[in-house]
Amino acid sequence: MDKEKPGFKYIVRVMNTDLDGGKKTISALRKIKGVNYAIANAACTLSGIDMSKKIGELGESDVSKLNATLSDTVKLLPSWMLNRRKDTETGDDKHLFASDIDFTKDMDLRIMKRIKSYRGVRHSFGLPVRGQRTKSNFRRNKGKGLGVVKSKQQPQKSDKGGDKK
Repeated sequence: MDKEKPGFKYIVRVMNTDLDGGKKTISALRKIKGVNYAIANAACTLSGIDMSKKIGELGESDVSKLNATLSDTVKLLPSWMLNRRKDTETGDDKHLFASDIDFTKDMDLRIMKRIKSYRGVRHSFGLPVRGQRTKSNFRRNKGKGLGVVKSKQQPQKSDKGGDKK
């Protein structure tokens, strides 16, 4: 590995996620759950940070700019770039990161199951939700194997040499 600058950080914390300091800024930002290439590109452009610069070389002010830009994505980016438009509870546009994505998805599934919607029932039974066929697929890991099942052969009783009286 080549020599790094004295202020180089091997781990940078952005949006409660540890990022590898040896990667380019745009690549490192994509390791945050909820940040794709377009969001990372927009965050670097809006905060005025060079995308090709390694994230470990950024100063504290640049990292705080990235944090501020990513937390204000709703205000700074158009609604079609956000990952949660028209939230079911509030009706607002949101962009979720990291554990918020998992929590929100889990809560949405619970609501669907509780109101017993079609999708909720399919989720609760572990069946495909989006209209896929089930005759030939979705039989793995559920105890329903495909193909012909061989019946267990029982040992044959032999009548030879037995003492029957």
